Amino acid sequence: MAKSEATGLHRRRFLKGVVAAGGATIAAPPTARAQTSEQVKGTTPAPTAATQSMERERPPEVERLTTEKTGSDFMVDVCKTLNLDYIASCPGSTFRGLQESFINYGANKRPEWLTCLHEEVSVGMAHGYAKVAGRPMAAIMHGTVGTQHAAMAIYNAYCDRVPMMLFTGNAGATNERRPGVEWFHSVQDGAATVRDFVKWDDYPMSLQHFAESAVRGYVLSCAQPPGPVFIVADAKLQEDPLEEREARKLRIPRLTTPSQAAGDANAVREAARMLVAAESPVIIADRYARSQAAMDDLVRLAELLQAPVIDNRSRMNMPNTHYLCQSERAGTLVAQADCILSLEPVDLFGQLNTLRDQLERTDAPRVKAGVKIISISTHDLLVHSNYQDFQRYVGADINIAADAQTTLPSLIEAVQRETTSSGKSANEMRGEKLRQAYHNAIERARSEAAFAWDAKPISTARLYMELWGQLQKEDWALVSDGDFSSRWPHRLWPLEKHYRFIGGSGGYGVGYQPVAALGAALAHRDAGGRVVVNVTGDGEFNMAPHTLWTAAHHGIPYLTIIHNNRAYHQEIMHVQRMANRHNRGVRNASVGTTIDNPNIDYAKIAMGYGALGIGPIEDPNDLAEAFRKGIAAVKAGQPALIDVITQPR
Repeated sequence: MAKSEATGLHRRRFLKGVVAAGGATIAAPPTARAQTSEQVKGTTPAPTAATQSMERERPPEVERLTTEKTGSDFMVDVCKTLNLDYIASCPGSTFRGLQESFINYGANKRPEWLTCLHEEVSVGMAHGYAKVAGRPMAAIMHGTVGTQHAAMAIYNAYCDRVPMMLFTGNAGATNERRPGVEWFHSVQDGAATVRDFVKWDDYPMSLQHFAESAVRGYVLSCAQPPGPVFIVADAKLQEDPLEEREARKLRIPRLTTPSQAAGDANAVREAARMLVAAESPVIIADRYARSQAAMDDLVRLAELLQAPVIDNRSRMNMPNTHYLCQSERAGTLVAQADCILSLEPVDLFGQLNTLRDQLERTDAPRVKAGVKIISISTHDLLVHSNYQDFQRYVGADINIAADAQTTLPSLIEAVQRETTSSGKSANEMRGEKLRQAYHNAIERARSEAAFAWDAKPISTARLYMELWGQLQKEDWALVSDGDFSSRWPHRLWPLEKHYRFIGGSGGYGVGYQPVAALGAALAHRDAGGRVVVNVTGDGEFNMAPHTLWTAAHHGIPYLTIIHNNRAYHQEIMHVQRMANRHNRGVRNASVGTTIDNPNIDYAKIAMGYGALGIGPIEDPNDLAEAFRKGIAAVKAGQPALIDVITQPR
């Protein structure tokens, strides 16, 4: 009997709970119907023992489940003032409130929500986008685990000094966390994992705090030197109802674009005097140009001085069709220089010195004694202690801590004022010698490209020249790292516009190229539909092949060419060097460094993700047709991949 009563009591509780929650299709029992009828007539029935018992067993009030507006809606209002076109994410519950608000309340427009299959793709996509679009993109990560996934891409962007807005969700208050998983995905300090390699971070404690932090973060991210900023969006702050009275008190600060710092006028004037007085001036451009105007200014300065420019290719700095672009002669020019102007150097010590990687590492100067060094850079304005991207210290003769791109127009004016007619004649004579050296370097590059033209595996020179044969009539952009390509595009392709080349990766983290290419392709698509090409290693591509799914899903067309040498060949060479030092031979250097047995079918992988897949291409005579098909697919709006079996670069 006790068991039966217990079962019935449980059932009554269940039925009352369903009715209270809106289960109107469940019929009330006869007693309840009779009571309702009497209540309609205006009478109050006497309580019975049964009804008194039911009152005692009544469950708590049903929780409020809906609201007109939440904190995350206001957060979306804030983000819509930040000039953000996109926000990329791999789905996660810690930002569920924000995601719902972006796609419904915010109508999924400015910013548009993009789906990625890994947080490293979300952040790397923002990295490549910013370098082409010239402004930040946003990415959002899922709590502790998402932030750890994204850390490598954040580090690359920090080292590359690229602006981006990064958000993460977090359940902060312990009494608000759901038991189990939410504890593992939450943290006391949301930015602790990445604080050493972001420019600024914050954990807003209120919606007004969030508004001010987001606007401040955007401004700081864009100010030179730029970098990622990281803001934690508390889950309770996202999901709590926002009453109209409270909403009226909130204010979104006005976003103002920061002006960039130009060099001190006296220091610029002294630098101009030093450059004009030099007999063998050299300009080294590193992380310098952010626009076509910056490239044009560099050409003007080089022509005024008739000084050779060494482009270290962290950015697209100098058109390689200009005779003063002498990057391939860097060693000789630096050794002969009596005055060196370095623009936004990543590693000024490395520009001026060599280090021998022997049993005992020793360094030696590249430059001659007495050379004058001028540095214009924001490098020293963003330095952290633990991560050592700042390189060894060099005391320049003139160290201008300012944005080189902003400073160059005033330096050009100062050089014009300092140059005399006799100085112009000397410059012209120097320029003629540089013209001849430039043409000699071009002929040497062509001769070297002809070596192993018909070889199998395919030479990198043949790959790039066959690719150029199909690209030359298109409006194209190369979004590969220049160091990876054996420099063939810079030696033989005409790189004359700022958007032709994306520059380096920053932190040299493996996996940068496929993810940054995706973001760069998105920016190029919005800029008018250029044919975007990414030549990436097989090791690089394997870090994030799923970028192709995001490209296919969101209609981001670009061509990926796998430089497939079936190994991490740089690492093979490192192991070989160690084996030689120990007199053990290089026979086993492939252990732990090769990507074969089985060989990976990248074309099938591409097709599985919704892209066109071609290859593997093993005969160099098949390259032209494969590239033609790939480019045609991209122009039709489809991402494509071509697997090319190549020699080690």
